[in-house]
This record gives sequence, structure tokens and C-alpha cells, in this order.
Amino acid sequence: MSALVIWIMGAGLLLINIILRTRLLRLEASLKALRGPQEYLSYLHNQAKTTQNNKVAAIKALRKKYPELSLIEANKLWQQIQ
Repeated sequence: MSALVIWIMGAGLLLINIILRTRLLRLEASLKALRGPQEYLSYLHNQAKTTQNNKVAAIKALRKKYPELSLIEANKLWQQIQ
């Protein structure tokens, strides 16, 4: 294959990656808007009780149930309940 064909294929894959990433970010934002912070806080509060205030276990459970949350966002929520 010529270098031009490889370059065009790479540019196409990069464009597809950007489009999919943008779509994923929009979907995550929609989920966050639908759920609201109170739902996250109440779930995290319950997890804190069941894990005897084990921060790591509670945040892992929160992110497993709500995968749209980043680790930074989950940590900020933890700080709010402490």
C-alpha cells in the first residue's frame, strides 16, 4: 500500500474516534442531567454505611452502578458526605 492510502485510512479512523468520543460525552452528560446529584449522594451514603466508611469500596460501588461518573466526580461526592 502506498503511504497516501495509509495516511487516509489513519485520518478516517481518527475522525471516527473523535465522532464516537463526542457522542459518548453527550450521552454521559444526558445521564447526569437525568439522574441529578441527589441520586448519586444517596447511593453513596448507603454504600458508606454498608462498607463501614471504606472510601475505596464505596466509590467503587458508586462507579460500578453509575459508570458515567469519573473518579474525580465520585471523590468530590465522597467529600460531600463526609
